[in-house]
Amino acid sequence: MKTYLVGGAIRDELLGLPVKERDWVVVGSTPEEMLRAGYRQVGKDFPVFIHPANGEEYALARTERKTAKGHRGFTFNTDSAVTLEEDLYRRDLTINAIARDESGRLFDPHGGRSDIEARVLRHVSGAFIEDPLRVLRVARFAAQLRSFGFTVADETLSLMTTIANSGELLDLSAERVWGETRKSLQGPSPRTYFEVLRDCGALAVLFPEVNQLFGVPQRADYHPEVDTGLHTLMALDAATHITEDAAVRYAVLVHDLGKGITPEDILPRHIGHENTGVPLTQVVSKRLKVPTRYARLAEVVTRYHLLSHKLDTLRPGTTLKL
Repeated sequence: MKTYLVGGAIRDELLGLPVKERDWVVVGSTPEEMLRAGYRQVGKDFPVFIHPANGEEYALARTERKTAKGHRGFTFNTDSAVTLEEDLYRRDLTINAIARDESGRLFDPHGGRSDIEARVLRHVSGAFIEDPLRVLRVARFAAQLRSFGFTVADETLSLMTTIANSGELLDLSAERVWGETRKSLQGPSPRTYFEVLRDCGALAVLFPEVNQLFGVPQRADYHPEVDTGLHTLMALDAATHITEDAAVRYAVLVHDLGKGITPEDILPRHIGHENTGVPLTQVVSKRLKVPTRYARLAEVVTRYHLLSHKLDTLRPGTTLKL
């Protein structure tokens, strides 16, 4: 039995980042052997074990085969004969497919270190397209590592576009979509997350109300950027610099959804968009199953955001009502 540190811990070490959690892969073992050694088994889909002393996760090396649509449509092989190389081959990105043994030796069969140096997010293999969740994960990594200058490889973006066009993104559970989105909203560059999703066509599938904003004009005297979608990303950027509260950032993302359904004959004005946007905000929050605090704040911000420019002149009664 051999154990290897894998994935994000190696990536973050190579980038000089603090390691927040460590995941291990075990080669040449069985569930029975792990249990005899005192590990506690968790995980329903495949054998993952908790170390009895440090509480870290140890997963048996595995291969996987696509058997059905969606993120969960896989069967797994965790036979003790599965090699480290086979386990690394199933991973999403080369920068996450690096392992280190107990002596400190690195195993990097897919050029992850070179891609870290080049600041490129690149898929490991063509099997990337088998898991639609990887579209969101790549967008999240792009946002997480934006300050390091990482970009998505053209060929990887092409595969993400293939997934977006396949319809499989719609098979993702709301919890999965919101989970990746929440992590990105909490991160250093949520704008990048939504830009990458738009670049590959996933924004139109998972966030159609937000995607609808791009190409919708606003009055240039109020919004020199004119495009409502661009305005939304700029507002999200501003919110990111002001607060780390993901609920506020989410509210900013959806605050102008009403502009996406403004009748063309009154453009670039958007009379009453703060009211027409509320039902759209509710639809998004319900579809993604966002926490109640996020949903309520988003509704309030959508309905009353125009008053933020008038706080100094509002009557006390109006302010109290808000």
